[in-house]
Amino acid sequence: MRSRTRTAVTAALVGTALLAAGCAQDGTPGRDAGTGGAKGKTTITVGVFGAFGLQEAGLYDQYMAEHPDVVIKQTSIERNENYYPQLLTHLGTGSGLADIQAVEVNNIAEITATQADKLVDLGKTAGVDQAAFLPWKWAQAGTKDGRTVGLGTDIGPQGICYRKDLFAAAGLPTDRAAVGALWAGDWAKYRDVGLRYKAKAAKGKAFVDSASGVMAAVTGSSAQRFYDADGKVVYKTNPAVKGAFDLAASFATGGLSAKLQQFTPGWDQGFSNGSFATVSCPAWMLGYIQDKAGDAGKDKWDVAQAPLPSNWGGSFLVVPKAGRHSAEAAKLAAWLTAPAQQAKLFEKRGSFPSAKAAYALPAVSGAKHPYFGNAPIGEIFAKAAEGIPVTIVGPKDLVIAQNLADVGMLQVDQKGRTPQQGWEAAVKAIDNALDQ
Repeated sequence: MRSRTRTAVTAALVGTALLAAGCAQDGTPGRDAGTGGAKGKTTITVGVFGAFGLQEAGLYDQYMAEHPDVVIKQTSIERNENYYPQLLTHLGTGSGLADIQAVEVNNIAEITATQADKLVDLGKTAGVDQAAFLPWKWAQAGTKDGRTVGLGTDIGPQGICYRKDLFAAAGLPTDRAAVGALWAGDWAKYRDVGLRYKAKAAKGKAFVDSASGVMAAVTGSSAQRFYDADGKVVYKTNPAVKGAFDLAASFATGGLSAKLQQFTPGWDQGFSNGSFATVSCPAWMLGYIQDKAGDAGKDKWDVAQAPLPSNWGGSFLVVPKAGRHSAEAAKLAAWLTAPAQQAKLFEKRGSFPSAKAAYALPAVSGAKHPYFGNAPIGEIFAKAAEGIPVTIVGPKDLVIAQNLADVGMLQVDQKGRTPQQGWEAAVKAIDNALDQ
């Protein structure tokens, strides 16, 4: 998940039944897993950001029980925007590195393009099965010369979370299959449903939380977004990006948005106040919604398929060659990202597997979420995950996406600027950020 959401989501409650739907408290810098480097044992260090989940799900303890000659020690920096620059510095100097380092999806393209020679080719590690992973996830950490420098831990396939009570009051169906059918195949249909909703909805009950959230979901459906296959920045001329911006802006200009900025106090209150009926929600967001909507929202929220498969979030593990125990670390990284462990991470933490081979395992295939009317979230998000296109990821994807949302779309949504004015403001900010 993108850097600020990794921190925000960690406040979510841990769920019940088959899935602990949220993330727990943020990681604390310097926090260790294990008992320390006992004499005669190999200590493998892992560097992560936030409450990454591997330790919290008990995976380190399980590995150490199965490998008594290994001790795992984890350190966590709370926010990725602090963690990632340090990682780049350490890779540049070849010192200060953990044996395994986490990399957020918005940073993997830069790591792959500029740091691959300093990382172990994990595609050749024993126990790593390329066929077990989703093709598009595997491709994101691949180099042009065929190496694989990162193994995916999780992804963020999206659904549409919706308030059944608000849909019923507006005369719309509430059954999740019927709701998904309303907009199946086209994000523009999602807006059309919003116009139907608006015609009968109560005052103060918007259709979506924000226009920016819609834009992120729509762009997440496209194979080419901000860069082309040659690494050239093309968001200005890519019709998929401008089309997503214009469609999302129509939610603002059409009175369908609650005009909130995601992961702010006002947005949190919007969940508890029921001020909007739908939100594009990756699997990891369910726990956040449960936390912010509280007991009053139980059984009012449900989740349906999104109009098109879309992804928001996910991370990787890489193994620096300069680490003290790179061979042993590669074995651990392979084990942590194997289907069985990814299924356990989903069961305990709500991080949806990037290994498609995990989808048939009971912890995923049978997963239901009690807060969302026992929605079969394993089935819903697996279907979305398998349809996500192989997306071109660029080194400054996060910079571009944040400026499109927080500079461009926010002006349209909250300040009444025209969509063209918002687009031009975003382009200017992006050009400045990219020195173009």
